[in-house]
Amino acid sequence: MIKILFVCHGNICRSPMAEFILKNIIQKQNLSDHFYISSAATSTEEIWNGMGNPVYPPAKAELAKHGLSCGDKRAVQLKREDYKKYDYLIGMDSANIRNMNRILGGDPEGKIYKLLSFAGSDRDVADPWYTGKFDVTYKDIEIGCNAFFEYMLSRGIVGLTH
Repeated sequence: MIKILFVCHGNICRSPMAEFILKNIIQKQNLSDHFYISSAATSTEEIWNGMGNPVYPPAKAELAKHGLSCGDKRAVQLKREDYKKYDYLIGMDSANIRNMNRILGGDPEGKIYKLLSFAGSDRDVADPWYTGKFDVTYKDIEIGCNAFFEYMLSRGIVGLTH
């Protein structure tokens, strides 16, 4: 089983969007049984008394526009032990990567990536919490997730079943 964790600042916009976009890509290839995909936050800003906030309504609405549901997903905090649990820890921007390295205690096995690096770009996925452009963020995440899936295919990490 390949374990992937998407990470952003609050785990209410970008990382849950990436989680459900990649789950959809994987499901369309009938490969869901081979993956565990989740998302987490580098901050605790969206977690109150141990309970994470749900996906931000405009992010949830953008997913719904594309036929995707995020169900009852709630924000969770990235933890040091997540480094051992996941094969890929994928951040949305340079600040996420910096914070992931701090929280996880570094990246000795080379598991930490920035999403758009799979698409050959060093660009950050802009945070729609600030930009208000959930459609642009969705497109960037979709590009990154498709490129990540192609990366896994090209390296024989996963094979198509149809």
